[in-house]
This record gives sequence, structure tokens and C-alpha cells, in this order.
Amino acid sequence: MAWAVYARQSVEKKNSISIESQIEFCQKAAGQELKTYLDCGYSGKNTQRPDFQRLFKDIQDDKIEKLYVYRLDRFSRSVADFGKLWDTLRSHNVEFVSINENFDTSTPMGRAMLHIIMVFAQLERETTAERVKDNYYRRASLGSWPGGAAPYGFTIGRCMDKTGRAVPTLDIDPEKAEVVRKIFQAYAEKGASLGSIAKTLNREGIAGPKRETWDNVSLSRLLHTPCYVQADEQVRLHYQGLGAVISSPPEDFDGVHGVLVVGKRDKSERKYTDVKDHCVSVLNSVGFISSDLWLTCQDKLLRNAQIGNSGKGSHTWLSGLLKCASCGYALKIAYKESGKRYLQCSGKYNAAKCGAAIAADLSALEAEIAAQIQRLLDEAPEEAVEATIDNYASQLDEIDRRVDRLIDAFSESVNLNTAYLQRALSRLEWERQEILEARKRHAAHPALPGKIIFNVLSFEDKKIVAAQFIRRIDVGNDSAEVFWKV
Repeated sequence: MAWAVYARQSVEKKNSISIESQIEFCQKAAGQELKTYLDCGYSGKNTQRPDFQRLFKDIQDDKIEKLYVYRLDRFSRSVADFGKLWDTLRSHNVEFVSINENFDTSTPMGRAMLHIIMVFAQLERETTAERVKDNYYRRASLGSWPGGAAPYGFTIGRCMDKTGRAVPTLDIDPEKAEVVRKIFQAYAEKGASLGSIAKTLNREGIAGPKRETWDNVSLSRLLHTPCYVQADEQVRLHYQGLGAVISSPPEDFDGVHGVLVVGKRDKSERKYTDVKDHCVSVLNSVGFISSDLWLTCQDKLLRNAQIGNSGKGSHTWLSGLLKCASCGYALKIAYKESGKRYLQCSGKYNAAKCGAAIAADLSALEAEIAAQIQRLLDEAPEEAVEATIDNYASQLDEIDRRVDRLIDAFSESVNLNTAYLQRALSRLEWERQEILEARKRHAAHPALPGKIIFNVLSFEDKKIVAAQFIRRIDVGNDSAEVFWKV
């Protein structure tokens, strides 16, 4: 492998060192002839330089052992860029020497200098990310589309804001918007489900947002999207009751424009329903789903989520965690004539795309995972074990806070809708009763003091504990891989 030198000069200046001088100094320090890579007339602000690219191709092909530069800014003028370049050098065991700064990664001082540079690279990355985040929130609070792909049914357009500036907005795509209307109207019908709607759309050959087919996840994401709603006072109260921060004044909720919800979501939390402390603002784009229809669908989605999380009617306490290793869709339980349970991929029927034949023994899988969970429970501190399942009090407190926020929101509203208030309070009371029932079942468990015996837990509490420890389980034809949270 060769020793190399890289030299660069953007423009000829009296006080700048020439490319020839850079090479001479580097060869003198190396004590031997060096393979040269030269870029004349190129800035160091980016890496799009012909010989620089040729150099890094040779490095990736393991043709370079040691690299010399006269000064670090000849190599890169961006600290963040240098951090990325160093990763490539290090992965191919290339030593790096800067003559002017006495920077040599083969020495302790050189490595210390590298660590300092990497700290500044991290700072630059974090500062850039923070600026991007602040800019995103700023655009959202002003009603502009903050960035990213347009939701299904819209395209990205431009409009004039109140100051006369051209800003991003969402323009309605007539053809896809009609599909969105059809989905909302169908889901609001009694007895309709996400699965039945997905099958209808797939049968009619209507392509989904990101793939050819529709499934429960893509439909749920669409139905939760607030950009479609013609946001009025009731939509504002809906989000206020959920604990969101409303950044737009009440008069902006005019029953014409859509809304946007932005905020960081914890992957372990419910992705769509938990919008506490998220920012809600009215968009400069119009909605096309009425407030009544959109809120009806939100109520139904919340009820279905609560029923799905309750564990009632399920055939395994691993329900919701089992995924097809082939396509990623959820697995459902079916029964043979003998009564034995077996697994089927929902993607095979919902999206008609998966042909996986799963032969895993569900009973054996449950037994193995139960044993592994018990080992984790035995190793956990007593306080952590108790916290795993005794969280009912905090859940009830959160229900009380949601009730208080809802009542406060209605007391401040100039457009009080009693029917909406009663419906929301009834939903919260139903959720409270579910938590109380679960706590009552837990109190009756014959477990040892301070410890949980997994196999004696009720079906519902096994689901709770399993969900605390397991992220998902990918099941193949005759094998399974468990992805643990711990």
C-alpha cells in the first residue's frame, strides 16, 4: 500500500502556499516520495472535488496506508465533514498526518487532537439539528406546511402568507381526496372495520400511500391525520381535552382550514392517540372532511384501540407482538379441527402479498417466552417488578387530569356543545372502569410477596407484563426471534 499526499488550492494568492510547496513539505516530513492527489481551483467547503473523490476511492479499495496534508483546511474546511471522512480513514486503517498542525493519528497527541475535532463535529451536528427543529416548529406555528412529503390526498404548493411571502402549503389532489372521503365515510358506518375497508380498496385496485396495497396501519394513520379536517371549535376542544398545546387563537378554527399536530413521540407510547403537550396549529391549507365526520372517526379509533389493548377475546397473551418475519404484518390466531392453535400472516389476506407458511408451535413459543420473562422478573429489583404491573394508580390519575382538562376547555369555550362533552366524558369513564377492573384482578393474584409468578397471572396481566418486556416477535416458518426492550 502507498503513502499519499493531498494538496488543494482554491485560487492563486500572494500569501497562499502553492500546491507544489504543499507537496514538498509533506514529502520532506514523510522522508519519501508520496503518491499525489491534487485539486486546483476547488473550495474546501465540500467534498465534491475530482482528485479528492479519486483519493477516497483508493482508500476504500485499501490502496492507501498513510495520508499527508500540509494543513487540515486543505483537506476539509468543515469540521462535520472531517468527522465523516475520518470514519472512512479509520475503517480502512489509514493514518492521517497534518504537517502544519503537527497532527498525526499514529501519536497520542494526534489522537487527542482528533478527539477534540470530533467533539466539535458532534456540536456542529447537534446545533444544525436544533436549528432545523426550531425552523420546523416555527413554520408549523405560522400555518405553513413545515416540510416533508404531503399527506395522501394533497400535493405541495405555494401560497402567500399575511406578510406577502410565498410559503409552502397543501393543495388538494382531487382524485386522491375522493379516496380519503370514501375512507372516512366508510369507517364511520356501523360495523365497518379497518380490515374490511382495506380489503375493499385492494379489491378495487386503489393504490395505497406508500405501497400498492392498503392495510390497517396505513388506514389508521390516514384516519388520524388532522390535515383533512375542516377544523372548528369542536376540533379545538378535542385536542385541548387531550392535553395538546393550542398555538392558534380560537378564531382561526373557522371550519374551513385543516390543522397540524407536531411533537416528539416516544416509540413506546401510543403513536396516534397520545398528543399530550404536542403543538396544534391551524394550517394555511383547507380541509375537506367535515368536523362531525372526522370527530366520529376519532372516537371510533379510540374505542377500538382501548378494546384492542384490553386483551378480551384474544387467543394468546402474545397478541399484538407477533409479526411475520417475511413481510412484517401482524400474525393472527386460527384453529384447526383438532383445536390446535396455529398462526396466519394477516398480510396474506389483508394485502394479498405474503405467501409465508408459518408452522411454529404457538404453545411451545408461549412456554419458552414465559420462562424467559420469569427469569427477567426473578433478576429484577423488587421495586422494578412492582412498577412493571402496579401502574394502575398513575393511569387513574391521568384519566382524572384528562377529565379536568376537558371540563376546563368547555368552561372557557364560547361554543359549548353538551353532546360532545357527554360523549367525551363517557369515553373516559369507560376507560376508568377498565383500569379499575384490571387492578381488581391484579389484587387477587396469589403471587409471592414482592415477586411476580408469571404463570399464575391472569390472561390480561400476562399481556401487560409481556408488553413491558417485549418489543416484537418475528415468527418464521419454524423459528422465532424475540426483540426485547431490556
